[in-house]
Amino acid sequence: MKNYKLLTPGPLTTTETVKKEMLFDHCTWDDDYKQITQEIRRELLNLAHVSEEEYTAVLMQGSGTFGVESVLTSVIGKEEKLLIAANGAYGKRMVSIAEHACIDYTLYEEDFDKVPCARKIAEILDGDGRITHVAMVHSETTSGILNDISSVAKVVKERGRTFIVDAMSSFGGVDIQVGELGIDFIVSSANKCIQGVPGFSFIICRRDKLMESKGKARSLSLDLYDQWETMEKDGKWRFTSPTHVVLAFRKALDELKEEGGTEKRNERYTQNHKILIENLAKLGIKPYVGADVQGPIITTFYYPENHHFSFQEMYEYIKERGYAIYPGKVTDADTFRIGNIGEIYPEDMVKVTAIISEFLKETN
Repeated sequence: MKNYKLLTPGPLTTTETVKKEMLFDHCTWDDDYKQITQEIRRELLNLAHVSEEEYTAVLMQGSGTFGVESVLTSVIGKEEKLLIAANGAYGKRMVSIAEHACIDYTLYEEDFDKVPCARKIAEILDGDGRITHVAMVHSETTSGILNDISSVAKVVKERGRTFIVDAMSSFGGVDIQVGELGIDFIVSSANKCIQGVPGFSFIICRRDKLMESKGKARSLSLDLYDQWETMEKDGKWRFTSPTHVVLAFRKALDELKEEGGTEKRNERYTQNHKILIENLAKLGIKPYVGADVQGPIITTFYYPENHHFSFQEMYEYIKERGYAIYPGKVTDADTFRIGNIGEIYPEDMVKVTAIISEFLKETN
C-alpha cells in the first residue's frame, strides 16, 4: 500500500513512535495498565488547567461522538432541557443525539460561516427558564471556524446553567482555560490534536456537576457517572478498554509535552495554516470563512473559479503524490477542506500546495 500523509481533522498522521506503542498486547487487569489510565486522566486535567479537587477526567470507549452522546444522555435529566447552539454538521449531530435519546431541546442555528452569538444565547436563556444546559462545538470542522466559547460561557454561567463544550478537534491544539471559563463538561478524542489514534474519547467534568448526574443516564454503556465511578477506584474501565489505543495515547501525551505543550503545538498548526492560506491565494483559491473567525485546525476552501475537475480527481492526484485531503461538508457552497493538524509541518504545506498548483495547470 502506498503511504501518504493525512491532511484531515482526524484521524491524522501520527509519529512512528506512537504507532510502535501499539505492538504491545496489554492485560486490562494489570495494575500497571490501570496506572497508565490514571496517569492519562491526571495529565488531561493539567492540559485543561484544572485541579483534581474541582474536576475529573473520564475516558470513554468509542469515537468522539460516543463521548458527546455520553455527556448529553447522562447529565440531562428527563425534566431538564438543552439549548444547542449549532453552526455546522457537528452541532447538528447533537440535535440527532437529543432526538434519538428523547432529550427536550431547543436549537439555535447560525449559518456555517458565522459564530453563534452570545447575546442571542442570553436572550434565549432569559426567555426560557426551563433550559438547564447549553451545548456547542468549539472548533467546527465543517467550515474550520473557531467558535467564541469564552463569550458564550460568560452568559451561560451568569444565568446558572450547565455548559457543555465539544472541543473534539481543538483540545490540545488550542489552549482552553476550562476552569477559568466555567465549562462544566468538555469532550475531546484520542485521535485529534493530542495526535493519538482512534479508539476512545475523554470528558473533563466538573465534579459537582458529574455527581448531580447520577442515575440520569439513558444508556448502559455510555453512562458517564458509572464509567467514572469504576475508573475512579483504581483505573479499571467498566467494559473492555482499547488497550493498544491507550498505550499510544500515553506516548502521544509525552510527545505533546516534549514539543512544548499546547502553546507550541498551536504555533506549528497556525504556521501550517498560514502557509496554506498564502500559497493557495496565489492560485486563486479562497477560504470559506473570514480570517477573524478562522481556526488553525482545518481550513475550508472554495474551488477556483471556472474549474473543470471533480473533488475525486483532485483527491486522487494529490494522494498519489503523498497527501490525502478532505471533501467539503458545506451544503451551500462547493468546497474542499485541508487539515493542518497531526504530524504535519510547514514543509508539508509547501509541498501540498505545490502539488495543487501542478494539478491546476494540468486540468486547465
